[in-house]
Amino acid sequence: MNPELAAFLEGSGRRIDSVLEELLPSDQTPPQEIHRAMRYSVFAGGKRLRPALCIAGFSLFREETGPIIPIAAAIEMAHTYSLVHDDLPAMDDDDFRRGRASCHKQFDEATAILTGDALLTRSFEVISRCPGFSAERLIQVLSRFSHALGSRDGMIAGQVMDIQAERRARDDLNVESMCSWKSRSAAVPQKPIK
Repeated sequence: MNPELAAFLEGSGRRIDSVLEELLPSDQTPPQEIHRAMRYSVFAGGKRLRPALCIAGFSLFREETGPIIPIAAAIEMAHTYSLVHDDLPAMDDDDFRRGRASCHKQFDEATAILTGDALLTRSFEVISRCPGFSAERLIQVLSRFSHALGSRDGMIAGQVMDIQAERRARDDLNVESMCSWKSRSAAVPQKPIK
């Protein structure tokens, strides 16, 4: 890997982890079980690639990237929500994530469902309260973020295709569309939102 890119990814990952530490409730905050599960899932490792892409995109327009960091952290929360739910028995039924027990195995299935829900909900809260941007700009961000995660042609649509593909033979087009839609949590729609 290019040394400059490696340094950027490492630095942005540290910044995101630091902000996530602040944004997520401590594991001592009642109800403790859900907050332990949220932190367990978010800090399970990972490259923090989606937040890094957000920071890199923002840096094309503004030299100071501090204002975008909470939004980049919210993207990581939403990504983690998708992983927690994807591991559930009703979905991919994975016992491990990044070399350790998946959330539903470490805690229980109900806690894992609520953990994903809590992370997604918190991501919207973080974006809506992000300082440094006008209310109008934050509404635009929330609208695009919702669309990228959604059921029409967003990440949830990709998850649905993934489940349906398990029930029938996969063809290359289905796999390509499914992967494209599932990765939308970091994408911005190219067409106007209706």
